[in-house]
Amino acid sequence: MSVRDVPSGQGSGATPYRSSAYPSLLPWQVRERRFPPARLGRRGLDPDAVYAYLDRAAGDMMALYAEITEHRQETLRIKDALLRWQSEQARIANGERR
Repeated sequence: MSVRDVPSGQGSGATPYRSSAYPSLLPWQVRERRFPPARLGRRGLDPDAVYAYLDRAAGDMMALYAEITEHRQETLRIKDALLRWQSEQARIANGERR
């Protein structure tokens, strides 16, 4: 399945299969990427090379967004635990003062 076959937003929340043999793209790799010209008789870039690269970039972005979501959930969990702890400490402090 390629980028052109997937509607925008489809698959959000899912984590793609990531092989250790498939390193994530780095920003400098994206900036420096060059595509071969199209085959004889066509103008522009080779569509297969461009779509393959877009698929790879989309997969890396999907993995990053999944990781960001995971970190946000962990942050919310920690904030909630801290709020409960602070409330408990305030109740203890108020109970000791009475």
